Amino acid sequence: MAKDDREILEVLREELQFIETEGYGRSARAPRFAKTPFQNSPSCINYGYPYRAHPCTECRLLNFVSPEHHTAEVPCHFICLNEAGETIEAMEVEDNHAKLEEKVGNWLRARIVEIEEARALQTIGCC
Repeated sequence: MAKDDREILEVLREELQFIETEGYGRSARAPRFAKTPFQNSPSCINYGYPYRAHPCTECRLLNFVSPEHHTAEVPCHFICLNEAGETIEAMEVEDNHAKLEEKVGNWLRARIVEIEEARALQTIGCC
């Protein structure tokens, strides 16, 4: 199986665009179930597969997951979204999808800016 070779900045931007255009609302195929961040969007290495064709350990988002959660069923749901330590896993219990999308969107914007700024510094040979 091929490792996810997409560029991380591309993955984060696509996820942000997905949130801003479609969001994680209810699925048309299964309206009783809400889509979950990362797992039910194009950023997931298994998006579109009816089963997990690739292990999560091959996902680009794993770099944002603390090592103790790398073997979780859905590791990306343990990404720390803010300084308060909120994760998708914990926030899904609240069942407030608007709040969850806002927090994930804020996290994505912050990571995109961090990566762009770090690359800009590398380009000019600083630090």
